[in-house]
Amino acid sequence: MPSTRTWDIFCTVVDNYGDIGVCWRLARQLAAEHGLGVRLWVDDLASFAKICPDIVPGRDAQHSHGVEVRWWREPFPAVRPADVVVEAFACNPPASYVAAMAARQPKPAWINLEFLSAENWVQGCHALPSPHPFFPLVKHFFFPGFVAGTGGLLAEQNLVQTRDRFQRSAAERARFWEVLGVPAPRAGELQVSLFCYPHDGVDALLRAWAAGGTPVRCLVPEGTVTAALTTFFGVEHLAPGAILRKAGLEVGIFPFLDQDSYDRLLWTCDLNLVRGEDSFVRAQWAARPLLWQIYPQKEGAHWPKLEAFLEMYCQGLPAETTAALAQLWRAWNHGDAAAIAPAWTGFWEHRLELQAHAERWAGRLAQSENLANNLARFCENVLK
Repeated sequence: MPSTRTWDIFCTVVDNYGDIGVCWRLARQLAAEHGLGVRLWVDDLASFAKICPDIVPGRDAQHSHGVEVRWWREPFPAVRPADVVVEAFACNPPASYVAAMAARQPKPAWINLEFLSAENWVQGCHALPSPHPFFPLVKHFFFPGFVAGTGGLLAEQNLVQTRDRFQRSAAERARFWEVLGVPAPRAGELQVSLFCYPHDGVDALLRAWAAGGTPVRCLVPEGTVTAALTTFFGVEHLAPGAILRKAGLEVGIFPFLDQDSYDRLLWTCDLNLVRGEDSFVRAQWAARPLLWQIYPQKEGAHWPKLEAFLEMYCQGLPAETTAALAQLWRAWNHGDAAAIAPAWTGFWEHRLELQAHAERWAGRLAQSENLANNLARFCENVLK
């Protein structure tokens, strides 16, 4: 039965797709699985439309997947605040809206949905209250995480079953390649998805793949690492549908996919290179080996986050496999061109153990409650 609760989720699109990717998955799941009235405020509808093609940029209000999508711009409309207000990644709702929250009776549950981290301090900060300095409002910090005592990870209730069915079905995978406009994989060919921020290591990894003994087909969304690809292949223009070849490497450019299709791309590849938070989490649910490029922060604040995840993720791996994985992850995130080629060779020598470990890791994550359920339950308790 649908809930009478209403939710407002605020999202500023800082890095093109990561922030809106998280917010869109959360909004869809709350609407579909909890029957909540969800209103998603987004300041950049053009970027949003890349991962949700039925979004029309420039439209003030529209609906998709059971969610009301509103264009967040000034002047902000005079709307009644929802029962639950979620600001994603400290994006700060408009001042007029916060004032309306303070005047509302009863007061809404106010959540700051934080960034994902495997660091030890997260458990101690999860769900802590923060009183507003001058309004009678309390904001709670909600931290996603990998362990008990955190908010968990976004995962739809049928995600694992849908993934397993797809990975077992040759027919479903063949239909996916057809829709993507890419030929079915050839026998013995390594399938890789590449989604990363531009950095100096891209060219080195392309060279390592081209020179390797295993044929590699790399699938890249349009508009990412364009400079590296044009330089490496000696071309001027890249467009969706382009196929580039050099020695043992083939690169295919495809349009940005909606979230469900992107999940299927991750499920069908042998290795997924991902960035930021949303694609990072979905690559873990894919139960495939992955290479993560963490979002670079000022003064190296991202390095402890990377090391904390490596320590957690590598538990149970043989020492040699751990060392090979960590060497490539660090070289990739440093953009260390000289270190990437040998690190790649060492990493992929452990591919069988890495695949088995990715499956075990995804199974472990599936034993925990997901973020949307945890957040909905937490907010109900706040509102009591």
